[in-house]
Amino acid sequence: MLSRLIAQPSLRYFAAGLLALFVYFFALDSLHIPRNGDEEVYAHITRVTAASGHWLPLQSDMPDMRNTKPPLLFWQGVASTQAGTQWDWWHLRFPSVLYTLLTAGLLWLLGKRLTGQAETGWVAALTFLAFFSTYRFGRPFLVNPAETFWFFLPFFTLLYWRERAFESRLWIPVLLGVEVGIGLLYKSFALLAPIGFALAWWYLHQRDYVWRHFIARDFFKLVLIAALSLSMFALWFVFDPDPQAVWREFVVGENAGKFDPHGGGYWAKLLWGGSSLWALVLGYPMNAGLLAFPVAALFVLAYRRRYRLTDDEKRLWIWMAALFIVFALPSQRSARYLLEAMPGVALLCALNWQRIPRWVFVLTLVVCGMALSLFAWLALGLQQEVSGLYAWDYWLVWAVSMGLVGLAIVQASWTRELVNVVALLTLLGLALFLRPFDGALGHYSAQSVRAVQDKPVWVSCNFRAHDEGYRMLLKGAQIHAYNENAVLSMQDLAARYPRFTYKLPLQAPVCEGCKLLGQRLEIRSRHSNAELKAMLHGAVFEHLFVKEVLLESPLTVLAPPLTEGCR
Repeated sequence: MLSRLIAQPSLRYFAAGLLALFVYFFALDSLHIPRNGDEEVYAHITRVTAASGHWLPLQSDMPDMRNTKPPLLFWQGVASTQAGTQWDWWHLRFPSVLYTLLTAGLLWLLGKRLTGQAETGWVAALTFLAFFSTYRFGRPFLVNPAETFWFFLPFFTLLYWRERAFESRLWIPVLLGVEVGIGLLYKSFALLAPIGFALAWWYLHQRDYVWRHFIARDFFKLVLIAALSLSMFALWFVFDPDPQAVWREFVVGENAGKFDPHGGGYWAKLLWGGSSLWALVLGYPMNAGLLAFPVAALFVLAYRRRYRLTDDEKRLWIWMAALFIVFALPSQRSARYLLEAMPGVALLCALNWQRIPRWVFVLTLVVCGMALSLFAWLALGLQQEVSGLYAWDYWLVWAVSMGLVGLAIVQASWTRELVNVVALLTLLGLALFLRPFDGALGHYSAQSVRAVQDKPVWVSCNFRAHDEGYRMLLKGAQIHAYNENAVLSMQDLAARYPRFTYKLPLQAPVCEGCKLLGQRLEIRSRHSNAELKAMLHGAVFEHLFVKEVLLESPLTVLAPPLTEGCR
């Protein structure tokens, strides 16, 4: 069986696809999944909306954080959790993984269609799934998986059916309008700007940049696409009982606010800082993560081949350029805004897989080996603090991964085929390293959960709605938040709250007289500058890994509770 698998490329790629499927569903319920902090905000809005019993208006307990996104994401969450009755991260997140896998499926179809070789399709799909941005934003309960699928789908439609699609005067434009409209109802009407710009550029390219032909034959199609997609988005205003709040919170607050420089001039922020144009320039290789070197090489290769690019390649580069140009205009710029183009980047990589120099892939393999070595070092250090954390399966996966790294570096014939597999195994290695923090040691015991049933518990919070995760950890408790950054001791908290959580070094004792109701392992985030400097000097375990204790105060609560700082 093994020899047959090795001898058949189609079986090898199928096995790699199964590995990717496993990687994306593994530990989907993790408390420490790579993600964005907005996930808990969206979960909060979904939970409160589901509890209201109405699809609209969207509901939230946080001021000005109700209509932060159009309703489709929240309706998706209401449906996947069965109106909040199956309230856990797995039920919230699995539709995101399905969207991501569907996008990978589109890439498989396109790769095979454009080259006539299934291998190219597999490379495109696996490259997309091996991107760290896909893993980070394509699994959590975020808008990115759905918007990536729906905004890539129009370009897939045109690229897959080519002449028939471009020449269609009604049905394909209507189909494109519906596809874009669904995407807008997930993200924002403002996304019509880059999508419409890219579609117009594609149609103009199809007419060999003869403007009169473009205007005569294609302009009305773009008008139809825009009108249909915006009409679909406008249904939110039609059916929402409070359209003024939608206008104030979403249109003005979420969209027009993107052009507010928030201190400093527009041109200063354009040229300098975290939201500068240069941060956006690096966006594509940054989103690729472990595959940053092949993506960077792709840009160099495209420049060298600029006069020999195929029409399909040119269209994909137009899609990437259109997104970059439009998202360079607002004052807030982020590599995350380029996620919709990452399927196109993966497809371009697949089309040029054999042209990218082997040494570029070797660099990627070396980086993967370094990441795996870091996970092993951290795991060994944690084993000394808490015995029994990592079983044989973790070390088996680590050994296999490192073995494939060595094989792909030494054997040139395996380098290109194994690089995506190794990248996926590195992502799996990260998830396996984090898994103990999601098992029994990372959760409060059933006895601890029963001890706080129907009782108020104050939990630490360092980002808005961060306390939402505690509603899954301590089901049935009345969750409230206190600001973790207020630098309060356990004694300060005990004087204010009857029950609370607190993060401590692994070997530190709890406050005198406090009743320990439970404890769990936790990974700290959002460190101070001093803590980051200490970690760089070797104090990793003191600041990165902590235990969180659930305490009951022995004191009469005299001081007024602190203002909940994470709302």
